[in-house]
Amino acid sequence: MKAVLRPLRVASWAEGATLLLLMLVAVPLKRLAGLPEAVSLMGPIHGAAFVAYVLMVLFYAWKGHLRSHAVPLLVMAAFVPFGAFFVGSLFRTRP
Repeated sequence: MKAVLRPLRVASWAEGATLLLLMLVAVPLKRLAGLPEAVSLMGPIHGAAFVAYVLMVLFYAWKGHLRSHAVPLLVMAAFVPFGAFFVGSLFRTRP
């Protein structure tokens, strides 16, 4: 992975971590402990991380730093818990 893609990789991990925190911590706290504030706090944080990540994927693709087939896979991985941690091979620059 080139250094130019490092911010995108960090954004991917941040997005994946916020999704896991939302699904594995905030939602159970809301449902099992009656603390809806957990989702009220974590939901917007994850939403912002998701939007920032998708915009970064599109920006890096527009600049020509990503292979064309990687773009939809990187975006789809953001919807899957733990998906952000298994897309490392897609962070290769164009040949």
